[in-house]
Amino acid sequence: MAVTELNRGAPVSREATSGPLAPGVVARWRRIGPGAVIPVVVLLVLVTGAVVYASPRTRELAAPLLMAGLALTGASVIWQTLRGLAAGHFAADVIASLAILSAVLLQQPIAGLIVVLMQTGGEALERYAQGRASRALHELERAAPRLAHRVVGDAVSEVPAEDIAMGETLLIRPGELVPCDAVVLDGSSHVDTSQLTGEPIPVRAGAGSKLMSGSLNGEGSLTVSATAAARESQYARIVELVRSAQASKAPLQRLADRYAVWFTPLTLAVCLATYLVTHDAMRVLAILVVATPCPLIIATPVAIIGGINRAARRQIIVRHGGALEQLAAVTVAVFDKTGTLTIGLPTVSRVTTADGWSELDLLRLAGAVEQSSGHLLARTLVNAANDAGIALPRPSGVVESPGRGVVGHVGDREVMVGARSFLLERHPRAQDEMGKLERRSTGLRAYVTVDGAAVGVIEYADQIRPGLDAFLADLSGLGIARTYLLSGDDETHTTAIARRVGIRNVHANLLPGEKAAIIGTLVAAGERVVMVGDGTNDAPAMGTATVGVALGGHGGGITAEAADVVLLVDDPTRLVDAIRIGRRTLSVARQSIWIGLGLSAAAMVLAALGILPPIAGALVQEAIDIGVIANALRAAR
Repeated sequence: MAVTELNRGAPVSREATSGPLAPGVVARWRRIGPGAVIPVVVLLVLVTGAVVYASPRTRELAAPLLMAGLALTGASVIWQTLRGLAAGHFAADVIASLAILSAVLLQQPIAGLIVVLMQTGGEALERYAQGRASRALHELERAAPRLAHRVVGDAVSEVPAEDIAMGETLLIRPGELVPCDAVVLDGSSHVDTSQLTGEPIPVRAGAGSKLMSGSLNGEGSLTVSATAAARESQYARIVELVRSAQASKAPLQRLADRYAVWFTPLTLAVCLATYLVTHDAMRVLAILVVATPCPLIIATPVAIIGGINRAARRQIIVRHGGALEQLAAVTVAVFDKTGTLTIGLPTVSRVTTADGWSELDLLRLAGAVEQSSGHLLARTLVNAANDAGIALPRPSGVVESPGRGVVGHVGDREVMVGARSFLLERHPRAQDEMGKLERRSTGLRAYVTVDGAAVGVIEYADQIRPGLDAFLADLSGLGIARTYLLSGDDETHTTAIARRVGIRNVHANLLPGEKAAIIGTLVAAGERVVMVGDGTNDAPAMGTATVGVALGGHGGGITAEAADVVLLVDDPTRLVDAIRIGRRTLSVARQSIWIGLGLSAAAMVLAALGILPPIAGALVQEAIDIGVIANALRAAR
């Protein structure tokens, strides 16, 4: 593990930045869209036609009314099919359009309207299952740095971040976002880069330090020189990476269309053979009606909606139906490190003490003065002392140097906890003893002096999540033997984590674009990649992956918006459940399709023999659809 001095910058916030993940009823209606209007209109036309036909006075108006309704609603289906064919998209809609057109030509409005109802109703269900588009770009752009403080001579003026040019001098005040990539000219602070690198501990920034846009400045003011315009800086590159990843993803071919490739030509061949033998156009219409691929159109969305509901009961939010299909075929799993395979918050991993001091005594004194600090590592130390059952005394005269350390008195003893440089400024004679303690410790650490003497070093490390060994074994059992760990952390630490959990493919020191590039290479090689992460820095990689999975236990935010699947619990092992649900859902959908197509084929034979007229065929097809739906609903169980 690399040696890192204690950084005591501003606490890291991992709270939610967006609204609820589960949409309400209104959002679900909007998700279905205008396509839901047509099946409603068809039902109204059928009911109105029945009412008109029931009265002897208006019976003659029923047929024209039904034909007008068929022409109005059927035109939309036929037009969309023609547009798809013009674009080279041979879909399951072709037979339905032919059936509607035949019903118009043969003056069989009821049969045609039933076909329109089945077709558009199935498509509405499918749109519902697909879900809403990701708002990742909107969320990213909304969170981008907007303002900057330009320094010209002694004057400081507020300007839009987009107006900053390379080489200009800027002032970044405490709590402000870094508006563009820059290098520090003057000042000292700690900068939170967690949204970009995923690492939870702020980094120390001083003269010569390079800053990335989108980082959050901590406790001190910084004077910096812009090294790139805002539109060319790191944050803008993340936005552009997400945009290009979404645009380059190939559209998922509907499961129905894969079966339609052979079922549609077979149906047309039966229609042609029947007409050549019988010269009966009504039989052809009956064949088209019973062959309308509603089992293809309905089975998949019903099964997927069931699978999505089943996943939700396991606190897995599937954003669209395509994600379940893709999860079922995943071949490679890629993980972020911090916050995904690890907890994402440091804990006390080791306490090294000088001769004559015990670990409990050191934690008691250090924890006492840290009670007055609000820093992340201070809270971690106090928690470690409490977990060890240590009663922490109340300190007095506590003074904190933001970003450096804290000093106070416990009884009549002076206690200091913090960075090495901070302690040595006050007690330079402690240097030799600190050197001895350093040789016995590694990693992120805080030094402790008591009455000017160095008495110990407290080390911090991120905790590996429990159960990862069994989790990776389960993935391997599902046929996902290749796993990757991609991290923005240093190589030594990342490799150590990978070795402990059993991941062989490791890449460290990565920026968001580099993570996305590695995943893009895997996808281009034909792999179906699932990417699991929890930070904004993972959003481009999730967008590039076949399926992006976000840990939403901390609220979700931009990462949840960029993901296809959100795990509401802070537990990456739920990925196994998601994959199993996806595979069962697709299995049920395929089974339903085969049952429906088999029954439709039998009905086609009866229609070709003249046993099933068009209207009766449409009713038989409705019965087949009900059976298909009943079987597809098993995906929810």
